[in-house]
Amino acid sequence: MAKYKLVLLRHGEGAWNKENRFCSWVDQKLSSDGIKEAKNCGKQLKALGFEFDLVFTSLLSRSIQTAWLILEEMGQEWVPIQSSWRLNERHYGALIGLNRAEMALNHGEEQVKIWRRSYDVTPPPITESHPYYEEICNDRRYKCIDVPQDHLPKAESLKDVLDRLLPYWNEKIVPELKSGKMILISAHGNSIRALLKHVEGISDKDIVSVTLPTGVPVLLEFDENLHPLGPHQFLGDQEAIQAAIKKVEDQGKVKSAEK
Repeated sequence: MAKYKLVLLRHGEGAWNKENRFCSWVDQKLSSDGIKEAKNCGKQLKALGFEFDLVFTSLLSRSIQTAWLILEEMGQEWVPIQSSWRLNERHYGALIGLNRAEMALNHGEEQVKIWRRSYDVTPPPITESHPYYEEICNDRRYKCIDVPQDHLPKAESLKDVLDRLLPYWNEKIVPELKSGKMILISAHGNSIRALLKHVEGISDKDIVSVTLPTGVPVLLEFDENLHPLGPHQFLGDQEAIQAAIKKVEDQGKVKSAEK
C-alpha cells in the first residue's frame, strides 16, 4: 500500500502549444482548449477523491492558471500555492518561438527530436538579437528569486533542467511529501519529464520516449522511503491519453502535405 502519493501535471494547452511553437520561458496564458483541459482535470481529480494540501507551480502563467482552475473545480481554492522558477519549462534558447514542424522540414525530424527530447544536448543559446530576449531576460518575476538574473540559463538540455530542479525537489517538495501532505505539481512537459527521470530512475536513452500530453494528471505512489511502487500512471481515459501522446510526438514531424 502506498505511503505517499504525488500528482504531477503538464499545464493545459497554451496558445503556442496550439501553434506548435517552442514556447519555453515566453509567458503564455492558456488557450480556450487549455482552459477546458484544466477544468476537466479538476473534475476528474475531484471524482477520484483527491484532496490536496499544497500545490507547486513554475513562475509561468500557464502553469499557475492551470493550478487555479483545477483547485476551483475541486472546491479547494484555499489550498496554498508555492511557485518557483526551478519548475519552469526547459529554456530552449534560440529555438524559442520557432515552429516545430517547420524546423523538421528545414533541419530534419531527427535533429528536432534531439533538440526536443534528448537528455544532454543543449540547443543554441538565446542572444540579444532574439525577438524574445528582452521579454524573457528582463522579466520582473526573475528579480526576486534565489539566483542572480545573470545566472539564469540562456539555453538548457533536459539534464540542465534536472540539475536546477533537484535542489527544489529535495529541499522544498520532499519534506512536504514526507510530512504526509497530498501534493500537486502543475508544471511543464520537460520539468515533469526531468522529475520522472530522477524519481523513477529512467535511463538517459529511455527518457527520450517519455511523452506528456497537456492537462493529463500523472500519479506516482511511493513507499515509506520515497521509492516508487511502480511506474507513473496517467489518470483518465487511456485511449484518449494515447491519442494525445501521439499528437505531442507528431509536433516535431514534417506535415504530410510538406513531405
